[in-house]
Amino acid sequence: MSIELMLNAVNLDFVAFAKYTNNMDGQIMVFFVMTIAAAEAAVGLAIAVNVYKRFKDVNIARFENLKG
Repeated sequence: MSIELMLNAVNLDFVAFAKYTNNMDGQIMVFFVMTIAAAEAAVGLAIAVNVYKRFKDVNIARFENLKG
């Protein structure tokens, strides 16, 4: 969750800087940051799905068994 907040803060900075300088580079960079955020969410969802498939339950205590 904190990574998402940091990425959104960076997006806001990029858009503000692009508006201030009348340059589209910041807004184009926002699309790349959004792509990274979407990939991060997809990885998190894949982990949750695999935990559910393995343990038939999404219990946080079950994550301890994935350590190795």
